[in-house]
Amino acid sequence: MKKIFFGVVITFLLALSFVSAVSLNIEPQADDVAMIYRLDQPAVFDLKITNNGAGDYFMFYNFFGSDMFPKGTVQIGGGETKLVQVGIYPREDLKEEGWVQFDLYIQGQNKDEMKYPLMVKVVRLRDAFEVGAEDFDPSSGKVTIYVQNLANFNFNSLDMKFKSPFFDFEKILSIGPHEKETIEVTLNKEDFRDLMAGYYTMNVEVTAGDQQADVQGTIRFTEKDIVVSTENQYGVIINTKKITKSNDGNVVSDTTTVIKKNVISRLFTSFNPEPDLVERKGLVIYYTWERELDPGESFVITVRTNWLLPLLIILLIVAIVILTKQFSKTNLVLKKRVRFVRAKGGEFALKVAVMITARKFVERVNVIDRLPPITKLHERFGGEMPKKVDTKNRKIEWYFDKLQAGETRVISYIIYSKVGVLGKFVLPTTTAIYEKDGEVHDAESNRAFFIAEEARKTVED
Repeated sequence: MKKIFFGVVITFLLALSFVSAVSLNIEPQADDVAMIYRLDQPAVFDLKITNNGAGDYFMFYNFFGSDMFPKGTVQIGGGETKLVQVGIYPREDLKEEGWVQFDLYIQGQNKDEMKYPLMVKVVRLRDAFEVGAEDFDPSSGKVTIYVQNLANFNFNSLDMKFKSPFFDFEKILSIGPHEKETIEVTLNKEDFRDLMAGYYTMNVEVTAGDQQADVQGTIRFTEKDIVVSTENQYGVIINTKKITKSNDGNVVSDTTTVIKKNVISRLFTSFNPEPDLVERKGLVIYYTWERELDPGESFVITVRTNWLLPLLIILLIVAIVILTKQFSKTNLVLKKRVRFVRAKGGEFALKVAVMITARKFVERVNVIDRLPPITKLHERFGGEMPKKVDTKNRKIEWYFDKLQAGETRVISYIIYSKVGVLGKFVLPTTTAIYEKDGEVHDAESNRAFFIAEEARKTVED
């Protein structure tokens, strides 16, 4: 009987031990959890835990990481399923890279425990990211770059410095597991106007906590042939035209510039630089420049046409024509001269002569001359005698009934003064009134003068 009782007790104790042992069903929610090499941030495991035994308070620990959470215990009731987040911090002496397996221990309050193997991928910071950019060409004002988180790891407040031949800037980013972050960058075209098409390196300096790494990607600068032509023209008499050809693309481009001039304007036109080819087709001359421009290179052609000389020639021709016409319209021409003569009494004396020339037949010609102030008229006359001498009004008149075309008459007289004259002595003009084809006309002589300081000689205007 005692043996039976002892057996029942033993069976009950074994059953009680079996019931109190840890019985958990664990399902990891991800099989690619990452741990960043020597970064003081945890690898986080989302574990779906079902308690198949009695409710209990469970403690989690491991011998792989330097620290972990959750701290304390997690209550899971009997038959309850709970999602538990377990974080494992890497040790400073961690040397393994790639996939590493370690054991997670889960202990109940009665010290019963179980272990569960976990896999983590240890990744260096530089291998956790992929960086790159969309293709763009020289006409683009913006480019989109991206940062791809390759790891199942949550990065908070990453300091990222982006550098390339096209831009240079810094940005703080937080990127979740396997997340891709895009950034639109505004470009300054002057920064890359000299660059050729092709692939360029983008360097990203990533700082996470006390860890720093350089991540490199590529940027494809696609080919585009862009040659921009601008023209600036100014000046009228001296006309200057500047033609600028600029290669705003990213490939070597050939450019041809053609300017045409007529046979007249070409005589007064200069070029800088000289054209590569000159062709004449009829009355038009074609000037051609051919250049090969690298990206960002410019070629300037200056064409200067100086119309000053032909304008002066035209003005001179016009003046000659006008004067010729005016001269041809003049029926009667009066030309006045004066010269110094020596008087016996030592007075200041001048001999005045007026030449009257008829270009066309005229009649009833009345020539009037006036005496300058302070002078008197000598009684002796040369050539034609005057018709009337008005001493009171200081006026002398000659009269000719008619003058044939080409006929010339000369009148002269002497004036004197007891008062000496210094400087320039100016005589009044001589006037003629005549008839031509029944119409009354008038003509006037030049203004004659005498300079007393100079040697005694004839001077005329």
